[in-house]
Amino acid sequence: MVQCVILAAGEGKRMRPLTGSRPKVMLPVANRPMLEHLITAVRDTGITGFILVVGYEEGAVRHYFGDGSWLGVEIRYVTQKHQRGTGDAVMSARPHLKGDFLLMNGDMILSSDDIRAVLLSPIPAIGVCSSDHPRDFGVVTVENRLVTGLEEKSEHPPSNLINAGIYSFTTDIFTHLEGITPSPRGELELTDALIPFIRNRQLSAVTLTSWSDLGYPWDLIGANERLLQDLKSEIAGEVEDGVVLRGAVRIGKGTVVRSGTCIEGPCIIGEDCRIGPHAYIRGSTVIGNNCHIGHCIELKNSIVMNNTNIPHFNYVGDSVIGSGCNFGAGTKIANLRHDKQTVRITGIDTRRKKMGAVIGDDVLFGINCSVNTGTVVGNRCRVAPQTFIDGTYGDDTVVRR
Repeated sequence: MVQCVILAAGEGKRMRPLTGSRPKVMLPVANRPMLEHLITAVRDTGITGFILVVGYEEGAVRHYFGDGSWLGVEIRYVTQKHQRGTGDAVMSARPHLKGDFLLMNGDMILSSDDIRAVLLSPIPAIGVCSSDHPRDFGVVTVENRLVTGLEEKSEHPPSNLINAGIYSFTTDIFTHLEGITPSPRGELELTDALIPFIRNRQLSAVTLTSWSDLGYPWDLIGANERLLQDLKSEIAGEVEDGVVLRGAVRIGKGTVVRSGTCIEGPCIIGEDCRIGPHAYIRGSTVIGNNCHIGHCIELKNSIVMNNTNIPHFNYVGDSVIGSGCNFGAGTKIANLRHDKQTVRITGIDTRRKKMGAVIGDDVLFGINCSVNTGTVVGNRCRVAPQTFIDGTYGDDTVVRR
């Protein structure tokens, strides 16, 4: 039986500050860690044996998934003690592999159909996907469904096909991995071990139809939007009289939605939350467990993680809010530039016209704060009342008016 190796050892520095206290693969999309979406998609193709290569904050992964039995799979863990590259990560799984295997990066979301297509392709195989910004990825050239070239982050990409980070291999890959040397970045790169396959026209290319790369915080919002399209309503909590629910809405057990609240799906609200009264929660919003979304709040197309309170007269649009945060009354996040241009964060174009802020864990806002589009607030920051903030703030910053 084919096994699946998932690389889940990295911190995900581009996801900071959200990865300050959790590994990247545990960031939530549709109220489940991105890694859970990946494991269940693989499981649904018939694979039940998993090897997770973990490292940074690995305890969070081990504690959440355990032996995998609650998902109907068997999980083994391998620790990559030093982050020496993807090639090194794959080599660490070698003692547990018995034959052909599927290899995947842990920071993406794929459909079972696409995974199945890779499994059915001649081995070795690589999943590729078209992109309108290929220079941000490894660029692949293909002829007659075989890979003819692979360039990492080319300034002048020879095609719009990119390496999607899913492969099928025989154990022959380890012979090639043993011969690679550190790249200019000082890492052992898996892609260097693919060169002999490419040179000999042995690497099959499988074009994927649904692939979400989760490299930056705003990618979580886009993936959230896509996954919620197939949401089915499920009400496990208490909904008072006078609440309006439109579209697909999922409400967890122990959650109470107070009178006067309007929720427009698709929307997920976790367990043990207090919602309203008179809150307005708009489409593609996901709220974690034990959150308080209070009186006269408007949330739109945002991710709010566990134990966060947004209780009085707040607006949050197109944003990612970490866990344990508290918004003072009247604090609002802007999500649209006056010139209608796409929002840039730390100099990077998010390619989103509607983009609010990225807020780390345990951030406290005073009353009547204003947060500009594209603002990043680090973990444990404190923002004084009536303060306007714009730009990027490191962890533990105290922002005074």
